[in-house]
Amino acid sequence: MDNDRSPQSFRTALALGYAGLLPQAAALLLAVQGGTWREIALSGGYFYAALIFSFLGGVWWGQALSNGKAPRWIYAAAVLPSLLALALSLLALSEAFPSHSAFVALGALIAGSPLVDRAIGKGGAQWMRLRWHLSLGLGVLTLALAFWA
Repeated sequence: MDNDRSPQSFRTALALGYAGLLPQAAALLLAVQGGTWREIALSGGYFYAALIFSFLGGVWWGQALSNGKAPRWIYAAAVLPSLLALALSLLALSEAFPSHSAFVALGALIAGSPLVDRAIGKGGAQWMRLRWHLSLGLGVLTLALAFWA
């Protein structure tokens, strides 16, 4: 996937990627406003972030398979997002673990996730720039939701 050579398809990826931040931004807006939609917004925002984090694991797996030079540890890293998202979700649902802590952990994991992409070494500079923008965007929005959880 050499995104530096296909500007039209990369523009599509940019538009859709940034549009992927809209659900989390809407969840934050509804959580801040409070009222009837607050709890639904918090739940939706948390589970959207968990879903996207799990999706990243699948992306890493596919990239590692298509890159004969990817380090072996990438395969283990690729299954961790789903397992961590599940564990954090179960902890967030229990009363023994503050739900805002799950938001903080998930937001931090998402924000740092491009480090794995960098280690895989697949994709060009545009790809990494997009990954950092989207991951920091979703990570920060998820961290912001922690204040209302």
